[in-house]
Amino acid sequence: MSFTQELRQKADGIFQAIFEHPFVRGIANGDLRKEQLIHYVKQDHEYLTAYMRIYGIAISKCSSRDEIEMFNQQISFILNSEVHPHNNFCAVAGVSYDEMQGYALAPGAHHYIRHMLNVAHEGSLAEIMAVLLPCPWTYLEIGEKLMREVQPTEAHPFYEWIHFYATRTNTTAKFSERLDKWAEMTTELERKKMTEHYLLSCQLEYMFWDMAYNVQDWPVSMNTAEYAL
Repeated sequence: MSFTQELRQKADGIFQAIFEHPFVRGIANGDLRKEQLIHYVKQDHEYLTAYMRIYGIAISKCSSRDEIEMFNQQISFILNSEVHPHNNFCAVAGVSYDEMQGYALAPGAHHYIRHMLNVAHEGSLAEIMAVLLPCPWTYLEIGEKLMREVQPTEAHPFYEWIHFYATRTNTTAKFSERLDKWAEMTTELERKKMTEHYLLSCQLEYMFWDMAYNVQDWPVSMNTAEYAL
């Protein structure tokens, strides 16, 4: 069993909980409320912007052009392709994607982003890969599961979202292959750190869905113009 296969095995309980989360079930059933979709898109836009910045930090730690190209391709993917599932949610909610940008982070998204940024600044390149991997991996498995279970036609309100993530196998495979190679060359202590980062990101993936479903906000209202989180 490879290192990433071991990671996936250790995180299986979290994956299963994500599959059964009411937001994910709402995608399957096509019955999410407008405010839930809007909250998700607002938060995911900011999350993915931070995700690209973390790719940039990873690039600064790369030792080869091949590694640089891998992260650069992912930045391009987020900028040019991952807007499509957001647009699907916006269309169902009856809002413009441009209106969903520039909002303050809710607690769940704030925690997740700070976790990744902390690892990016303090950890190795392998640790950065480990902290980033749960995002594409959980979305891929969600997409694949919903494609099998729902078998959506174009009449399904979230057909584009499901189809988009069910076919994004390349990122997870590429990241896993690279992380397995790095895991073979590193120390037991670093592999332990990589495992901890991966599992916490998996937990925070679950919390992100929960944040969106419950339209989570801070307990005391804040002026977003004054609090750039």
